[in-house]
Amino acid sequence: MPNTIIIGSGSYLPSRIIGRDYFLGSEFYTEDGVKIDKPAEETIAKFVEITEIENRRFIEEDLSNSKIGYEAAKIAIADAQIDQEELDYIIYASNFGEVTAHGYADFMPTMAARVKNKLGIKNRKCVTYDMLFGCPGWVEAMILADNLIKAKVAKTVLVIGAETLSRVTDPHDRNRMIFADGAGAVVVKATDEENVGIIAHNTICDNGPELDYLANGPSINKESDQTRIFVRMQGRKIYEYALKNVPAAIKETIEDAGLSIEDINKILIHQANAKMDYAMIERLHKLYNVKDYDHSISPMTIQEFGNSSVATIPTMFDLIIKGKMEGQSFKEKGNIVMTSVGAGMNINAIVYRFP
Repeated sequence: MPNTIIIGSGSYLPSRIIGRDYFLGSEFYTEDGVKIDKPAEETIAKFVEITEIENRRFIEEDLSNSKIGYEAAKIAIADAQIDQEELDYIIYASNFGEVTAHGYADFMPTMAARVKNKLGIKNRKCVTYDMLFGCPGWVEAMILADNLIKAKVAKTVLVIGAETLSRVTDPHDRNRMIFADGAGAVVVKATDEENVGIIAHNTICDNGPELDYLANGPSINKESDQTRIFVRMQGRKIYEYALKNVPAAIKETIEDAGLSIEDINKILIHQANAKMDYAMIERLHKLYNVKDYDHSISPMTIQEFGNSSVATIPTMFDLIIKGKMEGQSFKEKGNIVMTSVGAGMNINAIVYRFP
């Protein structure tokens, strides 16, 4: 049975840096639609204290999701040094597709098809497929690519995660300060080498009462336009759900790989908010009765890039493997975990071993 290895990566970080001052003119409301009777500066300062998000990236108005996904894909294909006509699949993870500047989602044609068109790929048997799976979409797309390769349906797959969340956030919601834009991509390929690449993966879908923890809805300002749909997030419930379920899912995946926490060199965890990510990594180590650990095992980008959903993990992977993230590197033939949690609620994890 073939294994799945990453042979190239790319990312696109918008040049437009959005700091805390961008939100100073905001009128924030609670989830119940009550105006917050505090200066915006105070709300923003508390937000930064909890999430550590000082800056985030937004795309310019003339750009689009498929455009930044294309930019990341183009870099990944060049890095992989392949003929793009060899691609058997393009799998594109996003939550809202080709969002217009006015915030309307568009999924037809598929995002993957748009990128294939932009790349100029002529191969009619290169299948274009979109992955809608919340923030864990890119990790799940990697799992799908691995399944296709192990089933010998595909040999080479382009996996993209890109999002433009700045266009679907409620201007009256404090949570809008979490979200950002960006794109990341990898090319994966089948190999006959044993015990390398994706050596274990795990997916959990809790779609009961958790279904509405992260969903869409109208503005929380009832006096504003109620026809537009924005991201709605129940932060406390998501935090509690993630702490309870994500560490256990990661541990299960590590054990499926026949490893322990001491064998893991890096954990690329979805950049949701800093407080939640720290807590999940700490609780994971507690499951192994480990109190003291090197906190650099879990790199953080959210402080400067924000939460770009499906793009956070492939972007982080690309930055680290290319030596663009200070103090971070991958160990030769080392093991890493890639894991995410998000709308659904869905959780997934991969253990990847460098060849």
